Amino acid sequence: MGSIQMNRLMLFLPVLGVFLIVTHGNTSADTYWLRTVKLQLNDPEGVIGNWSPGNDICSWTGLKCSDDRTHVVGLNLSGAGLYGLISPDFSHLTSLQVLDLSLNSLHGSIPPELGQLQNLKELHLYSNSLCGKIPDEIGLLKKLQVLRLGDNMLTGEITPHLGNLSDLRELGLAFSEFNGSIPVEIGYLKHLKSLNVQQNNLSGLIPEEIGSCTDLQVFSAANNMLEGEIPASMGKLKALEILNLANNSLSGSIPIELGSLFSLRYFNLLGNRLNGKIPSEINQLSQLEILDLSKNNLSGAINILNSQLRNLESLVLSENSFAGRIPSNLCISNSNLQQLFLSQNGFSGTIPLELLDCSSLKQLDLSDNGLDGEIPSSIDSLQNLTDLKLNNNSFTGAIPPQIGNMSNLETLFLFHNSFTGTVPVEIGKLQRLIVLYLYENHIFGSIPRELMNCSSLREIDFFGNDFTGSIPATIGKLKNLVFLQLRQNDLSGPIPPSLGYCRKLQTLALADNRLTGSLPPTFRFLTELRIFSLYNNSLEGPLPGSLFLLKNLTIVNFSNNRFSGSIHPLSGSSSLIILDLTNNSFSGPIPSILAESRNMTRVRLGHNHLTGSIPSEFGQLSELNFLDLSSNNLTGKMALELSNCEQLEHLLLNDNQLMGTIPSWLGSFQALGELDLSSNSFMGNIPIEVGRCSKLLKLSLHSNNLSGKIPPDIGNLTNLNVLNLQRNNLSGPIPSTIQQCNNLYALRLSENFLTGTIPSELGQLTELQEILDLSRNQLSGDIPSALGNLMKLEELNLSFNLLQGEVPPALGELTSLHMLNISRNLLHGQIPSTLSGFPTSSFLGNENLCGLPLISCSESVSFGKKRLSNTAVVGIVVAIVFTSTVICLIMLYIMLRIWCNWRKVSVSSSENGGFEHVKEEEQLVYGDEKKRNGDYWKVKSISLIHSQEEQPPLTTCIFHLKMKMGTIEKTLD
Repeated sequence: MGSIQMNRLMLFLPVLGVFLIVTHGNTSADTYWLRTVKLQLNDPEGVIGNWSPGNDICSWTGLKCSDDRTHVVGLNLSGAGLYGLISPDFSHLTSLQVLDLSLNSLHGSIPPELGQLQNLKELHLYSNSLCGKIPDEIGLLKKLQVLRLGDNMLTGEITPHLGNLSDLRELGLAFSEFNGSIPVEIGYLKHLKSLNVQQNNLSGLIPEEIGSCTDLQVFSAANNMLEGEIPASMGKLKALEILNLANNSLSGSIPIELGSLFSLRYFNLLGNRLNGKIPSEINQLSQLEILDLSKNNLSGAINILNSQLRNLESLVLSENSFAGRIPSNLCISNSNLQQLFLSQNGFSGTIPLELLDCSSLKQLDLSDNGLDGEIPSSIDSLQNLTDLKLNNNSFTGAIPPQIGNMSNLETLFLFHNSFTGTVPVEIGKLQRLIVLYLYENHIFGSIPRELMNCSSLREIDFFGNDFTGSIPATIGKLKNLVFLQLRQNDLSGPIPPSLGYCRKLQTLALADNRLTGSLPPTFRFLTELRIFSLYNNSLEGPLPGSLFLLKNLTIVNFSNNRFSGSIHPLSGSSSLIILDLTNNSFSGPIPSILAESRNMTRVRLGHNHLTGSIPSEFGQLSELNFLDLSSNNLTGKMALELSNCEQLEHLLLNDNQLMGTIPSWLGSFQALGELDLSSNSFMGNIPIEVGRCSKLLKLSLHSNNLSGKIPPDIGNLTNLNVLNLQRNNLSGPIPSTIQQCNNLYALRLSENFLTGTIPSELGQLTELQEILDLSRNQLSGDIPSALGNLMKLEELNLSFNLLQGEVPPALGELTSLHMLNISRNLLHGQIPSTLSGFPTSSFLGNENLCGLPLISCSESVSFGKKRLSNTAVVGIVVAIVFTSTVICLIMLYIMLRIWCNWRKVSVSSSENGGFEHVKEEEQLVYGDEKKRNGDYWKVKSISLIHSQEEQPPLTTCIFHLKMKMGTIEKTLD
């Protein structure tokens, strides 16, 4: 019993303490509750470290006391670096008029107990990490004038109870995650001056009731999902100065009632679905400074007359459907217009000369229209212009040299037009020019050296023109250059060494030219370089080893050049994403250090002279989607570590000397679309796991030593376009499951040992177009008539098999077929007349096949009837053999006679001086002047046939022959 009483006493003590503090004075009570609040706040910067009983509460950081110092009326800890929760105990500070906890890292929800602060006039909780809904109890704060809760993670609908805050002047709920619609109760806030709900997920209509907020000066609801029409009632907001409804889904036309907002200075409706014309009533907004109606579906004529909108500084009408000529009255003298953006419309015609009277213009954007003609030579009257964008039009003629007089120009966009001529040397006078884009025109001539005087240049893009000559040797003077694109021109000569002194360069694109020579060693200074593109040139030689110092490279493309030596200098960056060195003469091993670029997505080293094995470290490249090592001299097996590259879409290892079996782990590459292992030394079976690569479009394993059967799992590759298994040792039947590959474009199974019949199911591959090649196998049976369904097929090769039966007439229905080869089979019968247009070679080697283009079947039958009997044939053969034997014996006799006589002559010659005879033979082989003088024929004068008296007996010649043969045999033994 005693312990129960003690527990009750312990519970009562805090209440008693509060009672005693309250009776002692209000500041004492506030002290207690503020220290309680402090316990839920984390104060890493010690801002509220002096909140302790030893200090006068009115001296505590962030607090403001009443004039009589009896209670706390203000608490401002904005930007104090606090995090933690907002304590419900704030509700006990009943005298508070201002509570500002903004710009901290507070989380959790807004305590509903704050609704008890009946004296509160300002509540600032913006820019924290608060979540949850706005408590309905906030609607109880009858004296509240400022409520700012934006830039949090608050959700749910905006509570309609805010409509009870009849004295509210400012409502800030922007940059949160509110949904639902703007509550109609907003209309009750008669004194509201600022309503900011931008950057939320609000939807629905803008309530008509907003027209009742007649004191409203700022209304911003941009970046939501509001829809429907802009309410005409907004025309009642006579005090409105800022109206921002950008990036919603508002539709309909712009209400003419908005022409009554005479105080409006900022009017932004960009990024909606508004249509119709711009109401002429907009011209009444004489205070208007900024008008942005871009990214809508507005059309018709532009009715904005700058003569009435004299305060207008910015007019943005881009990305609409305005058409016709640009109005000549958009800009008049003494105008204040500084920005005119008319891009991405349907304007046509030339630039109106009246527009050049607008000397106040700083930015002019007429891009992406249908404008034509030449740039007026008086363009330099726009002396204040900093940005001129005329790109994506149909301008012609040369760039006027007067542009060089526009001394304030910083950005010049003339790309994607039809400009011709050369770049005027006067452009070198633009000392402030930062960006110069001339790409996709027909500009020719050399790059002017005067351009190197534009020392502020950061970006140059001359892509897709007809520039000739060399890159200026003084280009290194452009010390601020960050982006240089000269791709796809006709530039020649070496890369100037001074380019290496543009140390800020991040993008260097010199591809698609006729550049020669080697890379300058000065490129070691380009340490900021990220994109390095030199492909399709004639550059050569080894890479400077100092390129290893370029640690920020992300994209390197040197393909289609003549570079040689090691690729190691390009492996110094661990930031590489794309490396393409195809079609060069690089040699040596692939550096394993490349694997340190863990974000690498594309490695293309094909068509070089690389040796060694594929680095197992490549297995660390988990983001790799393209690996091309084809046409090199790589050896070894595919390392198991490569199985980690599961994002691979293209794996090209063809034309190397790789060996071993095709690994089964390839089946885990679910993204694989192209697999080419052809022309290697792979052996063993085709792994059935390949059938799991469901996205595979090309499978090429030809020219290896693969054996076994074609796995039926190939049929699971329903997206396959190309299947090439030819020139292997595959055996067994063609699996009928191939019919499931109904997107096949080419099927090659030739030069294997396949047996069985041709599956009729192949006739279901109706997308086959390039070729069906089953030649040089051991296929038997009939040619299926179902092949006649392959109406797109262009080539059919079934030659060198054991096919039987007749040629099906259905093959004649293949109207796209231009190559047919069914030769070297066992076919018989008449060739369908629809196939008679193919050459004889298409049908040869089928003994019983007849009809055009072979002999007619009637002649074949007649020839068969005239055949000799077997006995007659045997007799003829015996006669031929006998006759041949007799002829051979006679020839042998004659040759023996000749040989004996030759031996006799040789002996006689030796007796008369053998040296001279040898000398005659040398003259026959090597020749000399005597041959041309007739001495050559002296050898011929030696008689090889002697008189009967001198001729030795035949037996003697035969004896000599036998003796010689015996000597030869002994020598061989």
